[in-house]
Amino acid sequence: QVQLVESGGGLVQAGGSLRLSCAASGLTFSSYTMGWFRQAPGKEREFVAAIMWHGGSTHDANSVKGRFTISRDNAKNTVYLEMRSLKPEATAVYYCAATPSRNYNPPLREYNYWGQGTQVTVSS
Repeated sequence: QVQLVESGGGLVQAGGSLRLSCAASGLTFSSYTMGWFRQAPGKEREFVAAIMWHGGSTHDANSVKGRFTISRDNAKNTVYLEMRSLKPEATAVYYCAATPSRNYNPPLREYNYWGQGTQVTVSS
C-alpha cells in the first residue's frame, strides 16, 4: 500500500531553519505531484507548496514565498521542504501528500494519499 512518511520536524527559534523530508513507497513516485500542507490548532489544513510530477514547476503559498523551497528526488522517492526564516505563525503539523492529478497546482481535495504529519514548532 501507499505510504508517505514525514520527518525533520521539531522545535526551532524564530528566524531559524528546518528541512522536512517525505519518503514515499507503494506508488510510482515520478508519476505523482507532491504537496506539503500544514494545519495549525483550530485551523483548517492549508496549502504550503507543491512540485509537479515532472519536477519542472513548483507552486508556493504567498505566505511562504521566498522562504520555503520544495524539491524532489525521484531516485530516492523523496520530497523535501526547506524552510528558512521561520516565523511563529508557521507552527503547525506539516503533511506530505500525493496526487496523480495533472491539473496545474491541484487543490487539496485532489490529493489521494497523505502522511501522518510532522510537528513544527517555532518559538518567538
